[in-house]
Amino acid sequence: MNYLVISPYYPQNFQQFTVELANKGITVLGIGQEPYEQLDQSLKDALTEYFRVDNLENLEEVKRAVAFLFYKHGPIDRIESHNEYWLELDAALREQFNVFGAKPEDLKKTKFKSEMKKLFQKAGVPVVPGAVIKTNEDVDKAVQEIGLPMIAKPDNGVGAAATFKLETEDDINHFKAEWDRETVYFFEKFVNSSEICTFDGLVDRDGNIVFSTTFDYAHTPLDLMIYKMDNSYYVLKEMDPKLRKYGEAIVKEFGMKERFFHIEFFRDGDDYIAIEYNNRPAGGFTIDVYNYAHSIDLYKGYADIVAGDPFPGSHFEPLYCLATSRRASSHYAYSEEELFDKYRKQLKVKKIMPAAFAELQGDYLYMLTTPSREEMEQMIEDFGKKA
Repeated sequence: MNYLVISPYYPQNFQQFTVELANKGITVLGIGQEPYEQLDQSLKDALTEYFRVDNLENLEEVKRAVAFLFYKHGPIDRIESHNEYWLELDAALREQFNVFGAKPEDLKKTKFKSEMKKLFQKAGVPVVPGAVIKTNEDVDKAVQEIGLPMIAKPDNGVGAAATFKLETEDDINHFKAEWDRETVYFFEKFVNSSEICTFDGLVDRDGNIVFSTTFDYAHTPLDLMIYKMDNSYYVLKEMDPKLRKYGEAIVKEFGMKERFFHIEFFRDGDDYIAIEYNNRPAGGFTIDVYNYAHSIDLYKGYADIVAGDPFPGSHFEPLYCLATSRRASSHYAYSEEELFDKYRKQLKVKKIMPAAFAELQGDYLYMLTTPSREEMEQMIEDFGKKA
């Protein structure tokens, strides 16, 4: 089997996917922008060949690189980056070279918030009213039919970027003044809940869920962006059966195969409201957080299902796993040394956040496990408490 990794160097923790695929005897090829000399030794050892391009965003240049690797090594069986930024490139290359996996047509339902909402409804999962916004008239109609407050996001967009909270007439006028009229927006009713949780996991080549978990955000992504808060989220030991039922119905409706998924929900009392479906793992170091919570190795597990082998389940009781960040510029009540001493048994790892994530999420990320929710909440308070 020939497996082509797009951008094998970045993000660094995803290099382990390449290593584990190679450990399964799969021929792993790479295309990226970084010079070969910059690659970690373990990554060099795992790659059968690495083709450097000047610009990964130049589709024609990347196609030529794939064609060369195809000519030299034979047909490509998989093309993947696992990276939100390269999802469309991955899909275009799969279509061009007739490779298994999501094609550009398949991505429409995961790119556009308006399309996601239709599939959530088909899956029988609660959503809030929404509208596609292309003109000022659409804005006025949405105000009249949906009512304030609303959240305005690009219909095709990632995370909380270019998001507006619309509560007053002044907010509407501000949006109209800022809007470039080229970006299609999606307005939806504002949900008065600060509780965001997820249904995350991995499906095999037949679309069956082989692993699933859930985590809660301590703060919403919108609050992180607006207030520059420290990011904290935590994998839960147990999943609400209602959340599992909704998540499984959504995964079935979207029909993806042999890939990770990351679905976000608002928790609304004892119910849930679907927010968005992401056709990839959750960002940053979250796969490592899942691994610590479930005593599992998802890098290896993914390689197993690609190779057609059974997914190796965990034989251990799940734990809470907290991922909590700190900013180099902030002054905290407790020093890092004091916290490391207090939680030496619970602390699993400290990570330096990549520059791309640091401004939004913090400079350093700490992962800790505990069987106790009370202790986990104390950890959030201790790591986040300002001087």
